[in-house]
Amino acid sequence: MAQETLLIAANPLGIKLPPTQDELPSDDGIPMETQRHGLQMQLLVRPLSGWLKTQGREAFVGGNMFVYFSPNQVRNEDYRGPDVFVVVDVPRKERKSWVVWEEEKAPDVVIELLSESTAKKDKEEKKLIYQNRLRVTEYFWYDPFDPEDLAGHRLEGGVYKSLKPDAQGRFSSEILGLVLVRWQGIYGDEQEPITWLRWATAEGQLLPTIEELAEQEKQRAEQEKLKAEQEKQRAERLAAKLRALGVEVDDSV
Repeated sequence: MAQETLLIAANPLGIKLPPTQDELPSDDGIPMETQRHGLQMQLLVRPLSGWLKTQGREAFVGGNMFVYFSPNQVRNEDYRGPDVFVVVDVPRKERKSWVVWEEEKAPDVVIELLSESTAKKDKEEKKLIYQNRLRVTEYFWYDPFDPEDLAGHRLEGGVYKSLKPDAQGRFSSEILGLVLVRWQGIYGDEQEPITWLRWATAEGQLLPTIEELAEQEKQRAEQEKLKAEQEKQRAERLAAKLRALGVEVDDSV
């Protein structure tokens, strides 16, 4: 984190503080490169946010959202931020932008979704910013249209070291205790199965989407209904056998 930022935030001489998130631009009006990029971002952000909540972990998960780490960004109008980022051990609340000098913490994990127009910048310029300026512990990139272009890096001694995938081709996040996996299936408005990047536990269980959770709940309810019907049928058969033996049965019970 830049020393100048810390000095300004301390404000010992009554110097005017840098702007807050309420005063900073939170949207540049530029959409994700493609619909698939937008869906991929959602598939990484929403399940992770929900899972962290169920784990009782205080964290913030952002997508296509500005991250301000230096007042120079404001002067130079350099606003664009990571496609996906995670900050752990911070209060779970809504933010318009992530402002490092307000939060006193930079992102712990960043994922960039590559495209033809951004790949070079994401792999070179942004990588150096995350390494040298923000000190992001884990940095991953993925191309939604080229699933083989998946890579991970972890900060060691102030320098990114390339991560090696495991035998299943998964990349591990030590910060989150999860793995990134390539999953083939249908998500969003896509009509045919394609390869998506998803979070999973080390045991291989995918973090479910809202739709998958709803389907799981539907199946659970149907199983409960079927179980109740089977119990009713067993009770009716037992009552019939007892009546055949001359035993009086109270049907109201």
